[in-house]
Amino acid sequence: MINLKFKKKYKFALGVEYNGTNYHGWQKQKKYYKKKTVQEHLENAISKIANHNVIIFCAGRTDIGVHSLGQVIHFETYSYRKKESWISGINSLLPKDIVINWIVSVKKEFHARFSALSRRYFYIIYNNKYRSAIFNNISTLSNSKINIKKIKNAIKYLLGEHNFSSFESGKKLNKSSSRNILNCNIKKYGNYILIDIKANAFLYHMVRNIVGSLLEIGIGRKNEDWLLKLIKIKDRTKAAATVKPNGLFLVEVEYPKHFGIPSIKHNLFFFKKK
Repeated sequence: MINLKFKKKYKFALGVEYNGTNYHGWQKQKKYYKKKTVQEHLENAISKIANHNVIIFCAGRTDIGVHSLGQVIHFETYSYRKKESWISGINSLLPKDIVINWIVSVKKEFHARFSALSRRYFYIIYNNKYRSAIFNNISTLSNSKINIKKIKNAIKYLLGEHNFSSFESGKKLNKSSSRNILNCNIKKYGNYILIDIKANAFLYHMVRNIVGSLLEIGIGRKNEDWLLKLIKIKDRTKAAATVKPNGLFLVEVEYPKHFGIPSIKHNLFFFKKK
């Protein structure tokens, strides 16, 4: 290992893509759990290329089975490498379902989580009688007929800043359950339905809980204004069940422009516009 005394410190942000199917979520577990996580693989790989132990910080800690097209992490290092050397070196040590797409040098004040302005997620539903053999792990099956118009009409109640306690799972992890949903859309591509949602931040399981409630409206069990009632009553037990994680993707994290974080458009190849 290198002597860190008097060494210059560098700070980098990286874009990470991963298929979460084989991992116990993002966050590194205590050793006795012996569960594979995305963070653990990345820290081990980056530490080897840096030639010293590295701790990474992410924009959003994804759950078990959740995927990423646009996770952002940062780390500090005493080692100098060319950008291409960092990317190729780290990727050579990672499993095939985790990859670094880009790396940029960032200012000292940058933080992958706390500097973020917004996060954007996709949720993919395979609306068919039978499951998909090919995309089974990156979509969630719904064999009920889904009315897209009803969901589109209901989405307006989500937009803006609200207390989203009705869509927050588990113990309250945040001082406030108020979040600002900046955009939400739904589109259908053949048998696939894509829900696209962007907010300043999300509560625990918030996206999956919102999708569950949207589906209740789409299949006709609830009226379009049900979301408004859920927001007002602030009661998780009154909302729909949490949908499965395998259809969820962290797609994009937005930062102030002065940090120079790349903005990459993601298109899933099996979605073709009609």
